[in-house]
Amino acid sequence: MSAHQYDEGHTVAGWTGFGIATVGTTVLGVGVCLVSVPLLAGGLAIVVVSLLVTWALHLTGWGKPPGRRPRAEWGMRVRDLSARAGHPGCVGCRMAGRGQGARRTAVEDVPVPAVGEPAPATAGPGG
Repeated sequence: MSAHQYDEGHTVAGWTGFGIATVGTTVLGVGVCLVSVPLLAGGLAIVVVSLLVTWALHLTGWGKPPGRRPRAEWGMRVRDLSARAGHPGCVGCRMAGRGQGARRTAVEDVPVPAVGEPAPATAGPGG
């Protein structure tokens, strides 16, 4: 029997982002104690870098999709092969133009007439 029975989302992306963010918040804390604007700016920059690194690792398959994963995918060394297509309901994937957010909208389906052609008839409200 394994040590834990639940998928807690331990991933390379999560732990790397956590480590970088910990350094950033430590620098921020020192900046607050010393009342140092450069340390505060540096700490904020490190926290932003942690977000970007975590996002990049998630998109390359080292994160996890929202929700539960099959037991075979619980290990940290298991790469998520579905990341390239985007995870349904994942904000990070939608921000990158993957998954559900990448689907076409109804406005894109309206034909555009060529120069000199009459505009196509469109249905008005209610019909």
